[in-house]
Amino acid sequence: MLKFWKKKPAETPPGQPAAATTEAAPADELAHDTDAFSLDNTASALGEALAETPPPAAAPAEDEAFERAAIAEAAPAKRSWRERLSGSSFAKGLSSLFNRHPKLDDDLLDELETTLITADVGIEASTSLVEDLRKRMHKREFADATALLAALRQSLISLLKPVETPLAVTGRQPFVILTVGINGVGKTTTIGKLARRYRDDGHQVILAAGDTFRAAAVEQLKTWGERNKVPVISQGQDADSASVIFDALQAARSRGADVLIADTAGRLHTQGGLMDELGKIARVLKKLDADAPHEVLMVIDGTTGQNAVNQVRQFRQIVGVTGLVVTKLDGTAKGGVVFALAREFGLPIRYVGLGETATDLRVFEAEAYVDGLLPSSLGQG
Repeated sequence: MLKFWKKKPAETPPGQPAAATTEAAPADELAHDTDAFSLDNTASALGEALAETPPPAAAPAEDEAFERAAIAEAAPAKRSWRERLSGSSFAKGLSSLFNRHPKLDDDLLDELETTLITADVGIEASTSLVEDLRKRMHKREFADATALLAALRQSLISLLKPVETPLAVTGRQPFVILTVGINGVGKTTTIGKLARRYRDDGHQVILAAGDTFRAAAVEQLKTWGERNKVPVISQGQDADSASVIFDALQAARSRGADVLIADTAGRLHTQGGLMDELGKIARVLKKLDADAPHEVLMVIDGTTGQNAVNQVRQFRQIVGVTGLVVTKLDGTAKGGVVFALAREFGLPIRYVGLGETATDLRVFEAEAYVDGLLPSSLGQG
């Protein structure tokens, strides 16, 4: 049987954090699984172990986001949900609507429906919300626009409350999180922030650099690992992703780690071959743990709008998504897609990204999110 040589790690200067770890290739039993590994994959992995990964020609957008996060890490205490969300077009639209249209009538509701749809809440969800408010208005349940605003708040919270389910990384050791999503949504950056969160909570964390397709992804994850003092299991660029993640699970088990977070290559939901690779990764993990991965966490860019619904639908069919992270909801993001996702799938929204620092990846809270979007009162944004 072919064996892999273990690449000698670079010496670490005194006083510096340990470098990212490169583990040996998969166990013998896995080598016999022709579905998981082939002779070509073996030769490719061996070649990668002997060759140096060339630097990327240009820094992808996600790398630039990482650099901004590194600078912003020293920022003062985290800002409130309202401070983070009030600049979104959704929040601005609602504030403008209620402040320039205080009269309680059908025109107000018509404009409210337009605002919700424009903010990516979705046609069905927006229509349902507004029609319910319209019936209640005609029954004279609201004394004024302030009362209608309060009713809208309750309706929006009710839509999100069922998906307000934090992720508990307990009950399994290691608890395996497989992160998926399309290109450019911020998967690797999200993993770095999660590693920081779980480490600060007292968990021993290991990262798996399963995005072997993008040139800078492995180095980016290693940098996150060094900053957070979290080991990273990796091979070279173009190595078999399932092999890397299998190795990482072996390492996590042998070291008694609490949490393993695996990165995967970004892919469009229309790319059948790459989507099938996700299914392969899940099958390979089950060779060591029949229940792994314990969470399939899909990262979604909050600015992509209704296309995010199509993405979740496809990924859910292929790899069984169990939780969502919605990033880039601060500033100019519309923000309404959170409601559309909740209504369409009912999948737990584990975290939302409200900024670039590690503390801006927040556990999702329905009331805090809605209150961050709505004006606190009429005449006040």
